[in-house]
Amino acid sequence: MTTPTASRTPFGALAPVTRRPYLTAVVFVVTLACGIAQLVHPPLYDAMHRDAARIDAGEWYRLVTGMFFQDGWAFGLTSNLVWLAVFGTLAERVFGRVRWLVLYFGCGLFGQVMSYLWLNPVGAGNSMCVAGLLGALAAVVMAASRRYGVVLPMQFRIIAFAAPVLAVVDTLVHDNHGLPLLLGLALGFALLPPVVSGKAG
Repeated sequence: MTTPTASRTPFGALAPVTRRPYLTAVVFVVTLACGIAQLVHPPLYDAMHRDAARIDAGEWYRLVTGMFFQDGWAFGLTSNLVWLAVFGTLAERVFGRVRWLVLYFGCGLFGQVMSYLWLNPVGAGNSMCVAGLLGALAAVVMAASRRYGVVLPMQFRIIAFAAPVLAVVDTLVHDNHGLPLLLGLALGFALLPPVVSGKAG
C-alpha cells in the first residue's frame, strides 16, 4: 500500500470532514472588534492589557482580556488577525472546534500567565494563542506519515521539526511565544484527530 502525498491541499488529507471555520471567524470578529475599540478609544487598552502590577492588585481578568487587545496597536492587530485567519482555519479543519478551543485559549492563557510571572509582565495580543495552534499543527505534521499514512511536502516537515527548536531559542531570549508553542505541540500530540479509514486526500 502506498503512502499518499498531500501536495495541493496538504492539511485537507488529514481532516476527517470538511469544516467551515465558523469558530475561527467568531474569534476573529471579536478580536477585531476589541482592536478597533482600542484604536478608537486608547484608554481602553490601559484597562484591559496584561500588567503584572495591576494583576497583583487583583485585576486577574487582564490575563483573559490580554488575549483580545494588542500591544502592537494597528500593525499588531492586522498581523495577528492574518495569522489567526491562516492557522486558525487550518487548525479548526484538522482538530475540530472543541479541540481548537482548548488549543487556542489554553495556550493563550498559559502564555499570559508565564508572561505575567516571568517573561514579559506588560503587554497584550492574541499571538500567543496563535502560537499554540501552530505548535499543534506541527504535531500533526510530525505524525502525518506514521499515523495517517499521508506524506506532507518537505517544507512542512522542515518547519514542523524546526518549530520546537526555535521555540526553545525564543524562550531563552526572553520572548513569550515559545512556551505557548511548546504547549501547543504537546497538546497537539495529545489531541491528534482519530484516524478515519477510507479518507480521501
